[in-house]
Amino acid sequence: MNLIGQPLDRTDGLLKVTGEARYAAEFPEARLAHAVLVTSTIARGTITSIDANRAQALPGVLLVMTYQNAPRLPNGGQAAFAPPSGRRLSLLQDNQVHYNNEPVAVVVADTLEHATDAARQLRITYRGTAATLDFAQAKPNGHAPDRPQGRQTDTQRGSFDDGMRSSAVHVDVTYTTPMEHHNPMEPHATMARWDGPQLTLYDSTQAVSGAATVVARTLGISPGDVRVISPFVGGGFGCKGSSWSHVSLCAMAAKQTGRPVRLVLERPQMFGPVGGRPRTEQHLVLGARHDGTLTAIRHDSISNTSMIEDWTETCCMVTRMLYAVPNQVTTHRLVPLNVGTPTFMRAPGETTGSFALESAMDELAAALKMDPLALRMKNYADADPQENKPWSSKALRECYQLGAEKFGWSRRTPAPRSMRNGSTLIGMGMASATYPANRSEASAIARILPDGSAMVASGTQDLGTGTYTVMTQVAADALGFAPENIHFALGDSSLPRAPGSGGSRSAASVSPAVHDAATQARNQLIALALADTASPVHGIAPDDITVENGWVVSRSQPARRDPAAAIIARAGGKPIEATATAKPGDEEQKYSLHSFGAVFVEVHVDADLGTIRVPRVVAVYDVGRVLNQKTARSQLMGGIVWGVGAALQEETSLDVRYGRFTNANLAEYHVPVNADIGSLDITFLDRPDPHINSLGVRGIGEIGITGVPAAIANAVYHATGVRVRDLPVTLDKVMSTVRV
Repeated sequence: MNLIGQPLDRTDGLLKVTGEARYAAEFPEARLAHAVLVTSTIARGTITSIDANRAQALPGVLLVMTYQNAPRLPNGGQAAFAPPSGRRLSLLQDNQVHYNNEPVAVVVADTLEHATDAARQLRITYRGTAATLDFAQAKPNGHAPDRPQGRQTDTQRGSFDDGMRSSAVHVDVTYTTPMEHHNPMEPHATMARWDGPQLTLYDSTQAVSGAATVVARTLGISPGDVRVISPFVGGGFGCKGSSWSHVSLCAMAAKQTGRPVRLVLERPQMFGPVGGRPRTEQHLVLGARHDGTLTAIRHDSISNTSMIEDWTETCCMVTRMLYAVPNQVTTHRLVPLNVGTPTFMRAPGETTGSFALESAMDELAAALKMDPLALRMKNYADADPQENKPWSSKALRECYQLGAEKFGWSRRTPAPRSMRNGSTLIGMGMASATYPANRSEASAIARILPDGSAMVASGTQDLGTGTYTVMTQVAADALGFAPENIHFALGDSSLPRAPGSGGSRSAASVSPAVHDAATQARNQLIALALADTASPVHGIAPDDITVENGWVVSRSQPARRDPAAAIIARAGGKPIEATATAKPGDEEQKYSLHSFGAVFVEVHVDADLGTIRVPRVVAVYDVGRVLNQKTARSQLMGGIVWGVGAALQEETSLDVRYGRFTNANLAEYHVPVNADIGSLDITFLDRPDPHINSLGVRGIGEIGITGVPAAIANAVYHATGVRVRDLPVTLDKVMSTVRV
């Protein structure tokens, strides 16, 4: 039916605009109780006393749960999974405090207002000890992580020293990126209900199947006794990829009170207990010949982690694979601080790493007096230089060429401060974008129902990315049914298991399973019709049969057709059902799987005030087969907008005296709004990847942010002549030198 790729409207759009889409905190429950999380006010130490008398005496209070009365959990409440699959949680098992804003109590009452009031009346006394909070001072105590996210900690190929000796021009620079925290519109929220031994969780999660398993292990109950439901998620971006402390705490509180309990994090509680992007400091050394040929790269990354768990921002991954350089060294080191454990945050590692690498490439181009785009083309990698494998598919060169043409790169004059319009300095910058193409095992079920409609399901989730819609399109194409006659179900751990939505893997993992299950169901429908002597298509050759809009039809004799409902009715009225599991093969051993893109940015800088605007971005992407042009464009728009924020605004400010974040709210944690965003011109090459899966689909959720911060920083340099190496690029960092 060729529905794949069409810009269909969101199948869940009406539910969302009418308020009928229910999120985790919106499910009604009889006798629902409300929980408020209480967090620590010191960065390190112990709880010496808790006075809960005033809180417990208030109207409606059902429970004040602290380490003194919380249920004892197996393994001290730590899930039987190594991080990051299982996190090191704070589940009120002892009196230790590891960071400011760490969960230390849960107060439950009959209303949210009563619970909030009681939480404010809880009196906790601490004995503080010296905390490690200053990144610069703590750097000497850094250590090497153990295979972060399953990847090599450090790498070396060729001889870096020999490569530098053969270079004619080099740059030696350090870049920093700040701590950042997720701020989705929907904060973390969980509602827990026990029915005997069975636990149901309505949770805002990026992994319904994974959350059920982790919570079961954490609480020491059977995985079969936990069901996680999450039909809609109001944004996740990585922070909802893990089951953090509040999820199990909510379940514990529901068990203690004997009532369903809802727990929603307050906005300031999004800063610390549920992860964020760590601070990074990245040192790069690049060497090249006079013609721009790279001879050596060294990339050393240091980032902060917490005192309770190692988390590595894998900044060097882009450097290892993006350019053809024979001599290279990359290293990762961690600095433990008394802060909450960092986590996945949209393109973790690639966002920060590409900022450093692509800024350094721009600086090298300036030192060589070479066009930045020409430098990248000169060092184009036709195969993965680190893995020594061919790409599964790569069209980055075409992205460069088409992006440059659409943007008007040829109009750029090379000298900094050479383009202006009155008092406005104009800058043009560009950068490469890339992100790995990931895939995991996923299962799906397809049913053709007696009324002639279809139900297709998989235990995946929709973070607002359009999963409902694109999977409906995939199912419709495979079944031969109209999309409006298909109900796609997700967001329930009782459905066939699927991976978490992280690492841009959902579309690449789930769509082949959906397609296979739907194809099997379609084939069963055709077989029933052909075998039925009462069917108008009986006796027709199988290769002359197709399914169109729910009818089994002869290709050569279109008048001979039979509706699915009639076929099923004559066969006894039992639904047709098929299940399928799609899993990776040996493609990762044979090929290097990545998506690519080219980002071109124009900035306007006020010569008097240093204010920076981004009137237009042009980006071209090679992301495999596009499942829906409209939802895919929305994904990339969101990534680019976040890239603008990362470049110009986003920064979490840590008070190193107390370990408290000083801008833990949406008033002072700045993110872009509509007025900050100009024209976004996004193009997909839309070329199926022939090796990643049967549909040629790669994920696109994260590549959109990569390259954007560097392209903006490079454009600011071109406009002003000021090289800002520390994100965000704010006016105070350029205004002292831009004034004419």
